[in-house]
Amino acid sequence: MRKIIAGGLTGLLSLIFAAGALAAPHHPTGEWEVFSDCPLNRATMENCVYSVTTGGSVTLGSKTVPIKNPVTLQGGFEGVGSEIQFYGAEDGNTLSKTAQPVPGGLAGLIKCNEISNLLVRLTCEATFENGLTGVNATLELAAAATSIKLNTENLIFEEGIALELPVKVHLENPFLGSGCYVGSNTNPLIVDLTTGTSGSLKGTSGKISFNKLFDKTTVKGAKLVNQTFTAPGVTGCGGPVIELLINPLINAMTGLPAGSGTNSASLEADFEDGAAESVRASE
Repeated sequence: MRKIIAGGLTGLLSLIFAAGALAAPHHPTGEWEVFSDCPLNRATMENCVYSVTTGGSVTLGSKTVPIKNPVTLQGGFEGVGSEIQFYGAEDGNTLSKTAQPVPGGLAGLIKCNEISNLLVRLTCEATFENGLTGVNATLELAAAATSIKLNTENLIFEEGIALELPVKVHLENPFLGSGCYVGSNTNPLIVDLTTGTSGSLKGTSGKISFNKLFDKTTVKGAKLVNQTFTAPGVTGCGGPVIELLINPLINAMTGLPAGSGTNSASLEADFEDGAAESVRASE
C-alpha cells in the first residue's frame, strides 16, 4: 500500500512540476527582451510580435479621440502572408487597456438639462458639481486573441489589410457606470487597418530595418488607417436602471450608430517582429 501511495504522490508531483514548467515565464535578453510576453510555451511558435501605437486618432460618429497614451499589442504568430495565425500574449495582456481622455469629457457626451427624468438629471448635475466630468475611452479586444488577423507582407508593401482587430470601446466615468461601451463581444467594431489607402486616408509602412542575422524586423513610424468601418450605438451607459434614458442621449450627441465613411482610424505605430527560435536562444 505504501508503494502505491508513494507512486501516486510521485506521479502527482511530476504532473505539478510539468505543468509549472509549461507555464514558466520567459526572460529573453538583449534585443529580444521586448518579446518577454511572446507565447513561447507554444512549441510551434515561429515569430514574436511587439507593437506600440504612439499617436493618431480614432473617430466614431462625430467624436474624435486622439491617442495620447501608448497602446501595446503583443503576441506571436505562425505561418506567412494570408496564412498567418495570430496568438495572444502569454500573460493574456495582448492589447493593453490604455485609457485615452475624451475631449470635452462628459459635457461632450451628455447635456444634463436635456434629461427629462428628474432623479437622473439631478444625478448628472451632481456629477458635474463634484468635478467628475472626465471621460476615458479604452480600446478592448471583443474576441479571442486568435481572431486578430495580421499580414506582415501587406504591412511592409502597403497593400491590403495589414491588421484586423475585433474591438469595443469602453467609456469610463462614474455617472456612466462600468458597462458603457461602443460595440460588444457579440457586435464588435471590426477595424481593418492598412498601410495603403482607405477612403481619403493614406497610410505608410514607415522606415523598415533588419538586424545583422535578418531574424528581427523593426518598423518605425508606420501609419495604419481605415475609413470604411461601421460603428454601433452605445449600450449599458448609466447602468441597468437608466441606460434606456442615457444611451439615446449619448448616441444623439456622438452621431452613433455610424455607417461606413463616417468613422475613421489613423494610428501611428512602431512594430517589431522577431524569430521565436532566436528569442528562446537569448534566455
